[in-house]
Amino acid sequence: MRLLILLPLLLAGCGQSKPDAAVLTKAEAGQGAAADESGRIMCARGGSSDFARDCTLDRVTSPEGLVLTVGHPDGGFLRLLVTKDGRGVIAADGAETAKVSIVGADQIEVALGNDRYRLPATIKPRK
Repeated sequence: MRLLILLPLLLAGCGQSKPDAAVLTKAEAGQGAAADESGRIMCARGGSSDFARDCTLDRVTSPEGLVLTVGHPDGGFLRLLVTKDGRGVIAADGAETAKVSIVGADQIEVALGNDRYRLPATIKPRK
């Protein structure tokens, strides 16, 4: 996937013109979409301000509704329950309160303790 970003740069080194920002943005978006499809999401753990695509996301339908399991690189995980009342998600285990904020047209950020996760979401305008 990193080849998508490197390819325009390699072509630039071969006498081609420099890649413009639109080409790089499109390549990065493609990389992000491929990572989303593979189940990887952006996360910043332990109070870090830097997000990395290090966490995994699994979806399972349960009697309570859609449960998202976020896996950490160290083997830990947390479960989030998708709500139907417009709040987004809540901690399925109830240990901590999930703070949800909208960070894009199709993305939310969920903060639990010192950890933050960027999740794909369908944002519906409030009436």
